[in-house]
Amino acid sequence: MNAVVQFDQVSKHYDALAALDGVSLSIVAGSTTAIVGESGCGKTTLLEMINGVVAPDSGAVEVFGLPIPQDALASFRRRIGYAVQGAGLFPHMTNQQNVTLIARLEQWSETDIRTRYLQLLTEMGLPEGVSDRYPRQLSGGQQQRVGLCRALMLKPDLLLLDEPFSAVDPITRVGIYEQFEKVRQSERVTALLVTHDMREAVRLADQLVIMRAGKVVQAGPTQTVISTPAEAYVDFLVRGQL
Repeated sequence: MNAVVQFDQVSKHYDALAALDGVSLSIVAGSTTAIVGESGCGKTTLLEMINGVVAPDSGAVEVFGLPIPQDALASFRRRIGYAVQGAGLFPHMTNQQNVTLIARLEQWSETDIRTRYLQLLTEMGLPEGVSDRYPRQLSGGQQQRVGLCRALMLKPDLLLLDEPFSAVDPITRVGIYEQFEKVRQSERVTALLVTHDMREAVRLADQLVIMRAGKVVQAGPTQTVISTPAEAYVDFLVRGQL
């Protein structure tokens, strides 16, 4: 299977701290992969490296089969959607302005913008009435759905999700999970989810990557990782959270 993202012995240090330590990892096209681990294990650094925000100290990173083009990051990032904890919406813009901003910067036609925007609202189960409201006027769950709409607006090939559901209450989160699963299938986008919640990872991902102290301690199909933990730390996560 084709790898959308490939890490080959990648390391990144901040002073004496090893954020990533010899990481080799493949993210398969069409998959939803969850990266699970405690705070400080290197999960977010992985996402930042994929998006070209930080560069490795050593090793190689390829995205879409090529090294990250440092001289053409803007066009490269158009193929990547990014959603974060708390949605990260601009508070001075309406929800519609938030979602369509990048498409307008890309000079999409008004017809294409409108069509895509309404499609995403439908897919995420949002009423058109949210359009002229501001993020503060929405519930946390609605804000998160708007954030996902924004991340998907340009029809990305890769969707990066950094703890996107952790600020939402558990009951609302279940509804978002259901919408996310439907949207990912309809959009056919490869998704990489960073989370500390094993239940969330198992619910949403068909591939699991378990990290600890900057290293990948186990990676593979979700059910394989759950049923055959490679070491005590993975077993602890599985037994403690499932």
